[in-house]
Amino acid sequence: MTVVGSFGLSVRDQALEADVQAGLAAVEAGLLEATKSEVPFITEAAQHLLMAGGKRFRPLLVMLASQFGDPYAPGVVPSAVVVELTHLATLYHDDVMDEADVRRGVDSANSRWGNSLAVLTGDFLFARASHILADLGPEAVRIQAEAFERLVTGQILETAGPRDGRDPVDHYMDVLSGKTGSLIAVSGRFGAMMAGADEGVVDILTQYGERLGIAFQLADDVLDIASDTQESGKTPGTDLREGIPTLPVLYLRAQAEAYGRPDDLALIELIDGDLSDDVRLREAVLRLRAHPALERARQDAVRYAEEARATLGPLPEGYAKTSLAELCGVVVHRVG
Repeated sequence: MTVVGSFGLSVRDQALEADVQAGLAAVEAGLLEATKSEVPFITEAAQHLLMAGGKRFRPLLVMLASQFGDPYAPGVVPSAVVVELTHLATLYHDDVMDEADVRRGVDSANSRWGNSLAVLTGDFLFARASHILADLGPEAVRIQAEAFERLVTGQILETAGPRDGRDPVDHYMDVLSGKTGSLIAVSGRFGAMMAGADEGVVDILTQYGERLGIAFQLADDVLDIASDTQESGKTPGTDLREGIPTLPVLYLRAQAEAYGRPDDLALIELIDGDLSDDVRLREAVLRLRAHPALERARQDAVRYAEEARATLGPLPEGYAKTSLAELCGVVVHRVG
């Protein structure tokens, strides 16, 4: 059993391991090529977050899904490059919107070069993804366009907030389905589709990716509170400090509204206050760690991961199916 990729998935078959490792290496080379420009500064900016690393979760899913067809088919690696480039581009834009200073342990592009250049670099990456996509055929273009529309819609919903009378938790799950679930669903779909898998298999892996994507983001929500810096790669409470709504905080607010307990109301007041002070931020993190809202969010992450695992049932048995099932456990393991 060998760990494959920086995400930490273990596979139990040497042939599968070799295929996935070779595929991920080809994706990495494709990402480097796709982020090059004749203008040196554009290359530097476009490769800034690429060189900082990343889990390559989406390309890993493409590689595993391709095992249900021909994993060596010519469209597999380029489709993985497309989804990762799209993901990278959204990070540039997200950091501008969130006014983030750090991404993947390095200065964010906006803090290094300013908001305008960060946005334009994200646009450059979208353009390069579209260029590769055009060679994969009109169906691939349509699928990516629909996923991108969902992704942007999720971002708009997050920015606008829930409409009057809408349950904030339901609204948040719609946000996650668009922002995160859509592109991870495409990763499963592209991997199977480009490999020539049966339509039923493609549908299963699309559904699997959607649920796994939501579990992945919910795990990040919990990690922001529950992990230390070494585990998550970022300072605990970063989302809290930036005012980003996450599921544990939404559950806390719902409980405070329902029962009005003084401790809950005091914690909300702390969270809504000035968290630029490290002492106040640490107090908020420690109090949230002890609150039932965190465990409730953790269980939601587990539930979505288990739903993803359950969708795999009709797939033929084999090491690829086993690895996809274990990937659900890897996502949950990140939340302890």
